[in-house]
Amino acid sequence: MRSILKSKKLADVCYDIRGPVLEKARQMEEEGQKIIKLNIGNVGVFGFDPPDEIVRDMISNLKNASSYVDSKGLFAPRKAIMQYTQEKKITGVTIEDVYLGNGASELIVMSMQALLDNGDEVLVPAPDYPLWTAAVSLSGGRPVHYICDEQADWLPDIDDIKKKITPNTKAMVIINPNNPTGALYPREILEQMVEVARQHDLIVFCDEIYDKCLYDGATHISTASLADDVLFISFNGLSKNYRSCGYRVGWMVVSGDKRQAKDYIEGLNMLASMRLCSNVPGQYAIQTALGGYQSINDLVAPSGRLAKQRDLAHQLLTDIPGVTCVKPKAALYMFPRLDPTIYPIQDDKAFAYELLEQEKVLIVQGSGFNWPHPDHFRVVFLPNSDDLTEAIGRIARFLEGYRKRFGTESRVGGKNGGRDLRAIV
Repeated sequence: MRSILKSKKLADVCYDIRGPVLEKARQMEEEGQKIIKLNIGNVGVFGFDPPDEIVRDMISNLKNASSYVDSKGLFAPRKAIMQYTQEKKITGVTIEDVYLGNGASELIVMSMQALLDNGDEVLVPAPDYPLWTAAVSLSGGRPVHYICDEQADWLPDIDDIKKKITPNTKAMVIINPNNPTGALYPREILEQMVEVARQHDLIVFCDEIYDKCLYDGATHISTASLADDVLFISFNGLSKNYRSCGYRVGWMVVSGDKRQAKDYIEGLNMLASMRLCSNVPGQYAIQTALGGYQSINDLVAPSGRLAKQRDLAHQLLTDIPGVTCVKPKAALYMFPRLDPTIYPIQDDKAFAYELLEQEKVLIVQGSGFNWPHPDHFRVVFLPNSDDLTEAIGRIARFLEGYRKRFGTESRVGGKNGGRDLRAIV
């Protein structure tokens, strides 16, 4: 029989957060092995529950949720989102500028499909949340990765962005707070990025799904609040801030200079209508979530569980010889670096696979986030402190074996995150 092949459109599409290494983990679990998962920000499985009032509102409104609704979503939650944009100092947003989706992920793909023709280019950060790169590729576009500078706390390299703009560049993606690095961008960096977009007539796509997951008293600035003469498409949702991943509740807001975007907006409306509407029960959670008690603030406070686990994970990781890590200011992740002179990794996917096999710890390799070098990996710090300590202890043991195998133990020395490595080894 003739082989049935996947579409050629998928040739450049990957999503290694749920990729081959995860498939190996599933196989191991089926064999009865217990895996510690540091690979995905699925907050519910780590005991982070949604606020009770959200659950109650969804349950009480189920009787009203069996019918299709407006393709953009119910009026009340869209109005609540409109009011939230006002709190974020984004001007000129109306009800019609708000689209509800089955998570922000659906809307990200929709926004690319409505915009891109074959060969169009979109500037995407490296490292990035890989859905952005995949969505651009799947829509016929070409993702062009601009570098975020680890030496500058993972802030975007403005000069690198400028160098990579061509006549085919249509848009720029800003992931702030950033996944996978946990970076939070200051006003001056965002203003420079908006100025680049202004000069080159680019659309700015703003992924702000972690805008409340902030540590050490940090403040998030919505990029769309910085100008009204650039077109912005902003994304947010309930998954992370309100621990509601499985409810699939996200939104997209069009703001800024909409005068020249009528045809693009018509395309967004067309695609929104084609999927009829997003799931209705989840829509009933939005107004309550945005207007209710913001329990995320308790979790990210210095005494909160997320903040404590961030501090613990950072301490444990940077105690490992040859491992450095910029401490995240936001989100749920960190992106540690393995010194290539101590860990001469050639294939970081094979590295993650071997770690899983030997130590039963699941991570995502840096190339899964379109980082160009095999010297990083991402971990989530969602597991409780005991599990985090166990998991990173296993990583440390694996890396010790790696150093011995490649004869690089003698290269360990000097400082690592302010610690004397020779005292640790």
